[in-house]
Order: sequence, then structure tokens, then C-alpha cells
Amino acid sequence: MNRDMEKTIAAVGSSHLNNPAQGWVNGFLGMLIFSGSLPATRVAVLEFDPVFLTAIRATLAGLLAVCALLMIRQQLPQRHEILPLAFVALGVVIGFPLLTALALQHTTSAHSLVYIGLLPLATACFGVIRGGERPKPAFWLFSVLGGVLVGGFALSQGSGSSWLGDLLMIAAVLLCGLGYAEGAVLTRKLGGWQVISWALAIALPLTALATVLSAPNTWPEASRAAWISLAYVSLFSMWLGFIFWYRGLAQGGIAAVGQLQLLQPFFGLALAGWILHETVQLSMIAVMAGVLVCVFGAKRFS
Repeated sequence: MNRDMEKTIAAVGSSHLNNPAQGWVNGFLGMLIFSGSLPATRVAVLEFDPVFLTAIRATLAGLLAVCALLMIRQQLPQRHEILPLAFVALGVVIGFPLLTALALQHTTSAHSLVYIGLLPLATACFGVIRGGERPKPAFWLFSVLGGVLVGGFALSQGSGSSWLGDLLMIAAVLLCGLGYAEGAVLTRKLGGWQVISWALAIALPLTALATVLSAPNTWPEASRAAWISLAYVSLFSMWLGFIFWYRGLAQGGIAAVGQLQLLQPFFGLALAGWILHETVQLSMIAVMAGVLVCVFGAKRFS
């Protein structure tokens, strides 16, 4: 009975992965969840050590993921899937959260949006290398144009940075693009929530040890906002967001759906204006309209 149920679930999951339109919906939901990551990280890193923040958010998400895997009795990944899962863990569980937390100690959140705007290009490039995708030349034109619009707008919002912050953000974007592409390829075989859950489980021994070693000697006296931010990046940014995001990339194409990341900085700024009471200028709406054109253009020629 259990095997018949597993076959039914696998068949339904396979049919869902052949739905490009649904892929854009799932990708948008994932991007929307990720939009709160940098503002929340910025709030948390002001009161928590970056290494401790990275370790504990991955540990908390990893414990939830392991519980879900055990409850649903998921089969262990095959041997040839372990290395790609390790790349996912390196890119999105450890690399991107740690490097961005370190970078936000040396740069402003507005300046960091320059590099988030380059993340769709990094994802598309790794999608070509690792996923075997071959977008049309017009796709790259719209992708580059969208990246330029986002980067130009982000630079106009603030330029406070340092060379160390810039290097950390560049490394973070490269690792994240690799993690996104590897996770999308694996999602076609394992499923979206299974991929991020197994990646978190593989990294759990390391992240749990890092949590213990980097924990402060006394219980941190952080504000309520810092604890809420920690909860957000642990549950939403580190786990739930990837369930939608990886499924969207697998359904609609890594390079194509990855262009939705061009909208992430603008939603992030909107959240910053709402939560952190920062001013949201009308120019943001104008640039977002241009970015939307680039996203739809990239979708058309992907």
C-alpha cells in the first residue's frame, strides 16, 4: 500500500514538474519570501555574530527538515546525488547566508542590492553549465539589461561600501547561483522540498557544531526585532522559500524563472520601507516597470 501511494505521489509530482506556468507562480512565491532575507539579516546581524547567525539559522532549519523527512519516510538519496546535494548545501545553506552576513558588516543594504541584481545572470550561467539549458540570444540581452537597471538603481540609493564588502557579495552571488542551479536539477528527480531538506540534513552536523562553537558565553540579550528576524531567516529564507523556488526553477526552467530574482531588490526595499520605515521613492516604481519588461522578455525568449 505504501509503495502504491509513493508511486502515485511520484507520478503526480512528475506531472506538476511539466507545468511552466505553475513554475512562474512557484518561482514568484519563492522570490517574494527571499525578498525579506537581506532586511531581516541586516536587523539580526547588528545584534548577533555573523558566524553564529549563519550556523543557528541553518541548524534550526535543518532540524525541521530532518523531522519532515522522517515523518514522511523519504528514501535516502542515491550515491550519485550526494555530491550535488553537497553543492546545494555549500551554496545556499552555508555560503550565501554567511558571506552576506559578513558583507553587511562592511556595506549598506542598498549597496548590496547591486549584487543581488546580478544573481539572475549567475543562476542562468550555472543553468547552462549544470542544467544543460540553451536560452536564445535575446534572453541574454533582456537578462543583462535587467541587471543593469537593478544595479543602476541600487547604486543610486546608496554607495557606502568597502572593497571587502564588495568581494564578499560577489562570492555570495556566485555560490548562490551554483546552489540554485544544482537544486533545480535535483528537484526534477527528488522534489523541491526534498532537495533543500536533504541539503540541510547533510550540512546539519557541521552547522550544529558551528552553532555550539560560535555561541556566546551568555544567552544573547537581543531585541525582539532581532529574534523575529532570526526566526524569519531560519524558517522562511532557509527552508520554506526554497520549496517554492526550486520547484519553480524545475517547472519553468532555471534560466527563465531565475529572472524573477530581478524583482527581489524592489520587494526588499518595499519591505524595508514598511518594516524599517525607510523612504520608498517613486523612481523605484519606474525602474520596476522596466525590470518587469525585462522579465517578460526573458520569459518569451527562454
